[in-house]
Amino acid sequence: MPTIHTRRLTPMALALAALLLSGCASFSKDGGLDSISAMTRERTGQALPRAGADNAPELAALLAQPLDAEAAVRVALMNNRGLKVALAELGASEADLVQAGRMRNPGLSFGRMHGGGESEIERGIMFDLVGLLTLPVRSGIERGRFEQAKLQAASQAVKLAADTRRAWFNAVAAQQTASYMEQAAGAAEAGAELAARMRRAGNWSKLDQAREQVFYADAMAQFARARHAATAAREQLTRLLGLWGGQTAFTLPERLPDLPQAPDDMADIESLAMQRRLDIQMSKHDAAASARALGLTRATGFVNVLDAGYINKSASGKPRENGYEIALELPLFDWGGARTAKAEALYMQAVHRSADSAVRARSEVREAYSAYRVAYDLARHQRDEVVPLRKKISDEVLLRYNGMLASVFELLSDAREQIGSVNTAIETQRDFWIAQTELQSAINGAGAAAKE
Repeated sequence: MPTIHTRRLTPMALALAALLLSGCASFSKDGGLDSISAMTRERTGQALPRAGADNAPELAALLAQPLDAEAAVRVALMNNRGLKVALAELGASEADLVQAGRMRNPGLSFGRMHGGGESEIERGIMFDLVGLLTLPVRSGIERGRFEQAKLQAASQAVKLAADTRRAWFNAVAAQQTASYMEQAAGAAEAGAELAARMRRAGNWSKLDQAREQVFYADAMAQFARARHAATAAREQLTRLLGLWGGQTAFTLPERLPDLPQAPDDMADIESLAMQRRLDIQMSKHDAAASARALGLTRATGFVNVLDAGYINKSASGKPRENGYEIALELPLFDWGGARTAKAEALYMQAVHRSADSAVRARSEVREAYSAYRVAYDLARHQRDEVVPLRKKISDEVLLRYNGMLASVFELLSDAREQIGSVNTAIETQRDFWIAQTELQSAINGAGAAAKE
């Protein structure tokens, strides 16, 4: 790199003032966790635990009773190791911010020449003037990145809360289905045994007995699958909660929560998503950071290296000489055009990414609300129409059987049809609560990206 060196007798007041002006950035007390906790609480209703707090007593108290959805989210936020990894990454971003607020260390040079009985010693210390002049801009860029990192960590926490809610609803529904299928398998076994006895007594045909045996075999297979599905759903929830050992013995409610009286009516759902979605805020911060980086690149595109410092020279039999030295990069081969073009391209990329995020967010929140309303209507229809009709049919079949107007086969056939009806009712109720979780994720988190 070609350089120009100039020397003149002058004190080091300018260099010392530069050091004082640069200051010394320091780390924050909370490492950004307080703002992350506030964003998480605003979107999930649950705050992050304080750093370094002993959560064991609260965790034990939560696990000692049946775990509802809110308690499950609380356990996940305090105990999930993946979230702890995301929060730990925040420290690296803050370290970059602190580093950007400090000047580059000065360079020290020392030279000694000896010959002909004489000695010459030259000493120098160099400071990065460009680094000092661009210190506010670089600090602003890193502060924006730190804010971006906090948004990313908050997005991880909100995503974890949504994933935990989904897993909780799946686990409770699977447990409820397995419990019902166990009862259905027991009834099928009793029916098969009754069919065998009636066959031996000559009251049933081979065809009727075979039908009951098939029904029993199918019921046992469905029960086995339901039991495994309940185990798998529970283990997924356990992983999100970060539990192991004796903690995995937690209990869940026996059934899903009842449907609300009416669905939420969100007329301003798109504007609400634009205000609260974390991915939208991250894309805006990214565009702002790219704009600041573009300004810095343009400012340093012509002169990227400018060092100045104090020098001192002493020689045998001569008075000491003091002065300063300036090292300037000459833009003979690189005028900074490529760096500027790259910065401009990155800025436009960030702008288009922000606009794309907004378009996607509006579409995703409309789709999520439609799914939420349809899921509510289906679950309510199953609860208010199908289940009462199925019960009415079962009661009529039982009355006919008691009055000797219906056979045992008809009674058992009705029991088979009830299995599908009850399972559908559980599934539609589960689907509604999951759709509500997806809607909240589309409004507060990162929408479809949060499920990937």
